[in-house]
Amino acid sequence: MAVVREFTLPDLGEGLTEATIVQWMVEVGEVVAVDQPVVEVETAKAMVEVPCPYGGVVTARFGAEGAEVPVGAPLVTVAVGAVPDDLAGTGPSAHGSEAGAPADAAEAGSGNVLVGYGTSAAAARRRRIRPGGTGPAPGASRPAEQVAAGQDSSGAEAAGVPGAVAAAGARTGANGSAAARAADAGSRTVAVISPLVRRMAREHDLDLREVTGSGRDGLILRTDVECAIRTRQEHAMAGAGVTDAVGAAAGAAAPTGEERIPLRGMLGAAAEKFSRSRREIPEATCWVDADATELLAARRAMNVPGAPKVSLLALLARITTAALARFPQLNSTVDTKTQEIVRLPAVHLGFAAQTDRGLVVPVVRDAHARTVEDLSAEFARLTETAREGGLSLAELTHGTFTLNNYGVFGVDGSTPIINHPEAAMLGVGRIAAKPWVHNGELAVRQVVQLSLTFDHRVCDGGTAGGFLRFVADCVEQPALLLRGM
Repeated sequence: MAVVREFTLPDLGEGLTEATIVQWMVEVGEVVAVDQPVVEVETAKAMVEVPCPYGGVVTARFGAEGAEVPVGAPLVTVAVGAVPDDLAGTGPSAHGSEAGAPADAAEAGSGNVLVGYGTSAAAARRRRIRPGGTGPAPGASRPAEQVAAGQDSSGAEAAGVPGAVAAAGARTGANGSAAARAADAGSRTVAVISPLVRRMAREHDLDLREVTGSGRDGLILRTDVECAIRTRQEHAMAGAGVTDAVGAAAGAAAPTGEERIPLRGMLGAAAEKFSRSRREIPEATCWVDADATELLAARRAMNVPGAPKVSLLALLARITTAALARFPQLNSTVDTKTQEIVRLPAVHLGFAAQTDRGLVVPVVRDAHARTVEDLSAEFARLTETAREGGLSLAELTHGTFTLNNYGVFGVDGSTPIINHPEAAMLGVGRIAAKPWVHNGELAVRQVVQLSLTFDHRVCDGGTAGGFLRFVADCVEQPALLLRGM
């Protein structure tokens, strides 16, 4: 006899209290194995796949894609023991049986529901079990009005499980079959990765199933959605022009209306962090221009054929860690509860990365102990992972100092907001050819503006100025890094 188990959104750590459903990875009626990911969610930190600790047949999904779900709210219900004999040994749960695990392990569940914690075996082979008009198990706690409607109050999709209960007459017959077909068609997955693309489609009431993706394997990109929205608007204006040319001209001149973007997920988390930083940190900024010609020459000399490529950001990171070794006051944080400055022993260097999902700050662990080649490889890996939306919580948290290369946007200077609860951020502008006095003569040199925004509670202007001056000197003369080695 099947037992229906409810799986709720687990505690994802780092004080997170809710998550947004990005994509369902299973459908109602599918067989899932223990620790198989069932849904991809977006938290304030990253996108993660959530594994289910129960093996069986999915009887309901709670929440549509784009819905915000609090920790502890139900995600899916699974009928344990309703899997046919020919599917009982498939998926990760089968490995446990081969190793001598008890037969009721699937019913008990693994309990491995935290992010990054669970079996590493491949996901189970999914097979659709047609509902056949049956309903949930007698032990399932669902109100009568939800059963009658075929859906719960959270918008969960429901399906019967063979053997779970004997009858559900209210949902059988022609009407029930039509509803099942409609639900099956509506749950079809579209080739979308970016939550931004889904949000744009929702805000403009655009059905992504009607959009042809221009990305790899038909992936729908932001440009595809924008083009579809623009085309629909043009068609609407053209239709209005046929019926009423004057009205169309007036409508074209009028604004299309305001756009409201919810401050949720990573966007909301960033907004809260910026606001908190400005509220709590008495920040100050100092800046200096530096001749980066020799630094660029050093990078060219390092990038010889056949050797691993060294990025400019990696060289700046190496200079930054050397400066923090001389001025450890800036690699610290302020404990407001105990009113203490906490100087940190290791440099976990964050760097700003712009993605389709917004600004994220991946963290390079123990940057002070890495070589330039190692730093370059880690920056490349984290940047690519950030653009794919696959950064873990560990890769986005616990930074101690941030390096912000806003020169990639073609700007010279900035006064950035400190990445709370850190104490400082080094900003790097674009490197541009400018007139510069070099060796007593006017010459065209590659000049960059460096800025340091720091928490005035951890140090005074003398320390901040000394740090920034050391960084500028190393940019102008990279050989200074050899001193003391």
